[in-house]
Amino acid sequence: MSSFSPLASAIHAWACPLKDAVTARIQAEMGARVRAMTGATGDARDFLQPAGDPGLFGPDAVTWQVHAHFVAMMTGGLSSLILQALHPRALAAVWDHSSFRTQLRARLGRTAFFVATTTYGGTAAALQAIERVNHIHAHIRGTLPDGRSYVANEPELIRWVHLGETTSFLRAYQDLSLQALSPAQQDRYFWEMTRVGQRLGAQDLPETRHQALSQLQAYRPDLQVDERTRETIRLIENYPCAPSERPLVMLMVRAAFQMLPDWALDLLQRERPCAAEQAAVRTALQAMGASLAWAFAETGVAARARQRVSAPPALKAPGSSPDT
Repeated sequence: MSSFSPLASAIHAWACPLKDAVTARIQAEMGARVRAMTGATGDARDFLQPAGDPGLFGPDAVTWQVHAHFVAMMTGGLSSLILQALHPRALAAVWDHSSFRTQLRARLGRTAFFVATTTYGGTAAALQAIERVNHIHAHIRGTLPDGRSYVANEPELIRWVHLGETTSFLRAYQDLSLQALSPAQQDRYFWEMTRVGQRLGAQDLPETRHQALSQLQAYRPDLQVDERTRETIRLIENYPCAPSERPLVMLMVRAAFQMLPDWALDLLQRERPCAAEQAAVRTALQAMGASLAWAFAETGVAARARQRVSAPPALKAPGSSPDT
């Protein structure tokens, strides 16, 4: 056996760098496809600064765990868009003041960047992202086709959007992750997310899963399905993407509908798929989620943020002021 050790060592020395190179290339290609699919334009390396800054949540937060699962966040994001389209005033604010009907992917990319920045960015970056949204909302107002008025920064509307996003993100994570949260962790997620919702102007936010689902359902008298809603659903079902991405995107769209509450499906006049179809969609997306978790393990936004938090803060030069 010992006579083969030099040969084995040589093979090992040659194969390991090749394996690392192939792994890095596969991970880079998967990352590029994800960015193209979501319309994201940011660079994960931006989350490396400032060193030592935990941001609004920190790496021990449940929010960090939930929002790191790309497939769940994409699926939950689509599901929350469907929910938001049921509220005529919330839908009017984006219908009248954004280009989502012609640039749905770009719209989703901006939302994804906001979630990434407020979750994983440094404190200053997270607060700046929230302030930018507040500034935009402050200038959005209009009138519905039936004559009712709306303003985007109305606390009730912001709470509706917050509820739709948080309940959808969590539901998707529970269905598609291989590490589902305990009831206590689910409650903690809603409690943590009030840090963003409150800064956006929402009031009386839920701090438990039960409260969130109850508050979401309490909006039912305000909801309706009209032509704008149906057009939004058509846009989501025909999400723009490359042919190679369409199988995955269509699976996520199907899962997004599967995750809606029963009352939302009733409003949309859609039936929940049979248990076998739901299980098949869930299993396929769980496998893809695990693959992407491997791809982003070292270079994704969450990974970069962990590197930032663990890095020692930069030392000030002797005699410098705190602001220099």
